[in-house]
Amino acid sequence: MNGLRVVLVDDHPMVREGLRAVLEHLGGAEVVGEAGDGEEAVRVVGDTRPDVVVMDLTMPGLSGIEATRRLVDADPGLGVLVLTMSEDDASVFAALRAGARGYVLKGASGSELLAAVGSVARGEAVYGAAVAGRIRRFLTEGLDRGLPADPSPFPELTAREREILDLLADGLANADIARTLFLSPKTVRNVVSAVYAKLQVADRAQAVVRARQAGLGTP
Repeated sequence: MNGLRVVLVDDHPMVREGLRAVLEHLGGAEVVGEAGDGEEAVRVVGDTRPDVVVMDLTMPGLSGIEATRRLVDADPGLGVLVLTMSEDDASVFAALRAGARGYVLKGASGSELLAAVGSVARGEAVYGAAVAGRIRRFLTEGLDRGLPADPSPFPELTAREREILDLLADGLANADIARTLFLSPKTVRNVVSAVYAKLQVADRAQAVVRARQAGLGTP
C-alpha cells in the first residue's frame, strides 16, 4: 500500500483519526484529505485526486450514498470503500448502485480494513463477510422466488416519502397526490420538502429526474 493516496470521509473526527493511524502507520498509505460530510468530500476529492475514498454513509447534509454517486460519476475509476455501521439490504445495495467498489462494516480489524483498501485500489470488489453473506442470501432468495434482485432505491427516505416521490415521478401535482393518498395538501407539501432535502435537489424537476433514473414512476 506504499504510495496509496486515501481520503477519509466520516463525521466523527476521532473515527478519522483512528483510520488515519491504521492506514498510515500500519499500511504505509498517505491520507491526503479528510471530510466530515458528503459535500465536503466532493470538494476534497476534487482537490486531492486520491486513489481510494473511505466513505461513511450516515452524515449530516449530503449522504455518503449521494456523495459516492457524484464522485464516481465524475471519475468512474475512483475506488470508493464504504465503511459503515449500516448492514441493512437497502443501504448495501444503494451503495453498490451508487458505484461503491467495496462495503465493510465498522468493527472490522485493522488488517481487514487494510486488505479492503488495497483491493479497492486494485480495482477489485470487496465486501466484509457479513455483507457478502447478505448479498448472497438476497440474490439467492430473489432467484428462488423468481424476483429481480433490485432493492428499493433511496434508503434514506421513509416509506411515505418514497411513495410520494413515486407519484411525483408519475407527474402528479401535490393536490392530486393528496387526493390519491387521502392526505391534506399541507402534509403533502411537507413531505415533498423533506424529499427535496434528503435527495439534495432544488426543485420538483430535479426530484423527478432522480426518481425516474432510479426506476420510480410508471414505465
